[in-house]
Amino acid sequence: MKLKKPKFWDINKPNFFSNLLLPFAKIVEFKSKFSFKTKKKFKNIKTICVGNIYIGGTGKTSLSIEIKKMLDKENIKSCFIKKDYSDQIDEQKLLKKFGKTFLNKSRILALQEAISEKYAIAIFDDGLQDKDIEYDLIFVCFNKKNMIGNERVIPAGPLRESFTNIKRYKNIFLNGNNENSDYHKDLLRKQSQDLDIFESEYEISNLKSLNIKEKYIVFSGIGNHSTFVETLIKNKIHIIQNIEYPDHYKYTKSDLEKIIKSSNEKNASILTTEKDFLRIDNEYQKKINYVKIFL
Repeated sequence: MKLKKPKFWDINKPNFFSNLLLPFAKIVEFKSKFSFKTKKKFKNIKTICVGNIYIGGTGKTSLSIEIKKMLDKENIKSCFIKKDYSDQIDEQKLLKKFGKTFLNKSRILALQEAISEKYAIAIFDDGLQDKDIEYDLIFVCFNKKNMIGNERVIPAGPLRESFTNIKRYKNIFLNGNNENSDYHKDLLRKQSQDLDIFESEYEISNLKSLNIKEKYIVFSGIGNHSTFVETLIKNKIHIIQNIEYPDHYKYTKSDLEKIIKSSNEKNASILTTEKDFLRIDNEYQKKINYVKIFL
């Protein structure tokens, strides 16, 4: 069973639990700082990595898809590269809707497959911490709501590596719901004045298919449930109940039966994300609506 990320990760001032785990975080930070590998550069293809240093829920997949759309408009043959994790089938299915997706336990082997099929550009959805590849272009994503949490490395906080490492990366994306980003930009500029900072906003592409006069029970098992809920509220979706599950959660029959029973009792429709919808068995999909969200 997957666990939700600890709430103390996103408390600005580290608490007792974070302090208790700090020695382990320092070990992770030390290993990350001093683990040097010779990165492999690929001449026959250009590589774009869309990554993050905050664990989950930063908009990597959404940004990867938007980059693919831009390249398609320019008639540039591009594909997705995704490490083959069994618990990320939802993201794999979503990427496949927009283009050829190479999956492998090794990103290098997946990239070599793309080269053999004459792709010009490979977009890596995740992979910033993969030290084997020298990417041609890197975008680091943050969610405006959580940004860097308590600024500590796992397990004491939500970061995969120290925030001071951000100076290594040129291009930063701040994704969210049109929140004021002055604080976030200041935080980044303190680390480096040379960063290029871009902003994006989540929008719903199938809003017209939803009845905003209805009541909705909303659920998701994604990296940032609260941002999903805020996106719905921004679009005047009437939410009477929202349920949060862990990221990439595998729904059981019992989970879905409870949600459906609650919707019948409250005379409400059910709404989730496209990612979650792709993880739901076919027999339940006809009873559940989903929103298509893009950047």
